[in-house]
Amino acid sequence: MNIDKKRFIKDYLMITVGAIITALSLVILTVPNKIAAGGVSGVATILYHMFGFKVGIVILVINVPLFLVAIYVLGGRIGIKTLWGIIVLSLTVDILSPVLQPLTNEFILASIYGGVLAGVGMGLVFRGGGTTGGTDLIAALTSYFFPHFSIGQGLFLIDGLVIALAGIVFDVELALYAAITIFVSTKIIDIIQEGFNISKSVFIISDNSKEIKDEILIKMRRGVTALKGYGGYSGRDKDVLMVTINRAEITKLKNLIREIDEDAFVIMNEAHEVLGEGFKRINDKAINE
Repeated sequence: MNIDKKRFIKDYLMITVGAIITALSLVILTVPNKIAAGGVSGVATILYHMFGFKVGIVILVINVPLFLVAIYVLGGRIGIKTLWGIIVLSLTVDILSPVLQPLTNEFILASIYGGVLAGVGMGLVFRGGGTTGGTDLIAALTSYFFPHFSIGQGLFLIDGLVIALAGIVFDVELALYAAITIFVSTKIIDIIQEGFNISKSVFIISDNSKEIKDEILIKMRRGVTALKGYGGYSGRDKDVLMVTINRAEITKLKNLIREIDEDAFVIMNEAHEVLGEGFKRINDKAINE
């Protein structure tokens, strides 16, 4: 089996599993507890409790026209993987709803764990290169017709409107629980997309940069990149050292720098995924994980 075929199967399997997990979040946690956590699924939750409409059918009825409009307007930017995600999510919700009972009636538990489950599901769908339509399609169309709106602003606006509607139809507390679900799911999506292996990217500015660089190379066995910098206040040229380390090495690096130059200026940033020598190799497996 060639690489393209393997990737095709892996992507669609990931989208399918992710959509099923997202559907589980709706069926056993958020929908029964009236937590309308934004997007088309949030609208479907509201319509289900107001009129008894099936959640999966509503998701499909809203998403398919959106998908067709997006294909017409945005063309190749919207792929068939999105349609697959929409169909799997919609069918799974309505298949599982009569079979499964709510996992909890506690709103706080439903909002948090609903967000976790939805985040895992959506993260897998995104990793497979698809979406489940809904908010993503609306936000993309909004950004197209109103260029001053970014997709991120469009997502925020749409989810905000759905939560506000939930607050009117249900009550304010349920709207606040829905906001928690969105927050949690967003964080989980980031973890699924970027990975658990959070490293640190460190920038070091010091008058003793050569000595610090040598110590890092010898004692920590980490590669160091020396960038040319210029002191805006001192007016002097300086080397800015950049090194990437894992979390277990943070204290060791701090102690090493302190022993050489207590006045060194150090900046640490989170690096959610590091590819290359000393970390994960750059290959198809790393890219698709």
